[in-house]
Amino acid sequence: MEKRNIKKYIFLIIFLLFLFLIHPLEVQALTLDQIIGGADNFVAIGADNSPVDQGELREANNLLYNVLLGISMIIAVIIGMILGIKYMLATSEERADIKQTLPAYIVSCVVVFGAFTIWKLIITLVQ
Repeated sequence: MEKRNIKKYIFLIIFLLFLFLIHPLEVQALTLDQIIGGADNFVAIGADNSPVDQGELREANNLLYNVLLGISMIIAVIIGMILGIKYMLATSEERADIKQTLPAYIVSCVVVFGAFTIWKLIITLVQ
């Protein structure tokens, strides 16, 4: 990839970060009584709520785990397929470049799926 293209991608990423992360702030001037009243209201709402249901928490955890694991598997397979197709269609010099990206691909797969394994192990041990 040319340096010019890399600069364009970096500029695009920075632009998108500014676009999505910067938003207008709302500022309100509050008196001390309003601040204390808001804090008391917050504590009262927390005291009225029942404790967390373990079954709902377990279901939410399983759903989040399965969705994220599925997405990461799909991404890993797609990237592997792209690398394989590029390798089959590439010249010898391009094949050398693709071979240099394979260790990073393998390490990233090990890290991602290792993290999911640790997550599942911790959840299983805690239950």
